[in-house]
Amino acid sequence: MENLNPETEHHTYKISAVSYLNSKPFLYGLENTPIKNEIILTQDSPAQCAQKLSSNEVDIGLIPVAIIPTLKNPKIIAPYCIGADGAVSTVCLFSEVPIEQIETIYLDYQSRTSVQLVQILMEEYWGRKVHYANAFPGYEGQIQASIAGVIIGDRAIYLKENFKYVYDLAEIWKLHTGMPFVFAAWVSCNDLDKDFLKRFSDALQFGLEHRTELYDEYRHLNNEKFSVETYLSKNIQFELTEDKRKALNYFLQKIDNN
Repeated sequence: MENLNPETEHHTYKISAVSYLNSKPFLYGLENTPIKNEIILTQDSPAQCAQKLSSNEVDIGLIPVAIIPTLKNPKIIAPYCIGADGAVSTVCLFSEVPIEQIETIYLDYQSRTSVQLVQILMEEYWGRKVHYANAFPGYEGQIQASIAGVIIGDRAIYLKENFKYVYDLAEIWKLHTGMPFVFAAWVSCNDLDKDFLKRFSDALQFGLEHRTELYDEYRHLNNEKFSVETYLSKNIQFELTEDKRKALNYFLQKIDNN
């Protein structure tokens, strides 16, 4: 007789994860543990991750935290994140002039959280009112004179040497609030199987424990102003600690009041 035991059948979960270097340890864990047989994994920009989770195209997203208040029944489902406690290195405001002379800021179209963060910091930390413009592919070439731009992710690695002024937004946030910052978290809007969530978190942890194997794979990204090893071992902080949860709630309250 055919075995119809439902416990032998696994549900397949759709997951959207950020494609940047900062999430490679997570991707390593998801692709190199048995959980790979339970998931369909896509790699997207942060904005695309948010859109896919918002439209119910995926069960889990590594999403920009700024989108959380707009979701229906969102839950952070893993004790890991993309965070920083001080300089993050790849979320920066690039400019050819000092902050006092900036008149327009292009807001990175790949981001949701960083564009909210820069507006908070411009108002509260620098005390500046500027014009904000929605960016478009290739806007990096428009950063000149009094026009600055927020650039996130791997593109920021290459551009550090191209601009006279580079303001690290996580570093400024730390100076302003004394808090760490959470850029992205693992979120679902559905109730997921607890055993699966345990395997999911274990897979993420496995990836973090093997991040040294990524240093060689991505060493081509190293330059005078950027070290993959420093970035993945110090700049990016992956544990969603209690301090980071408090900082996240504080940030979400701020954008809710704006």
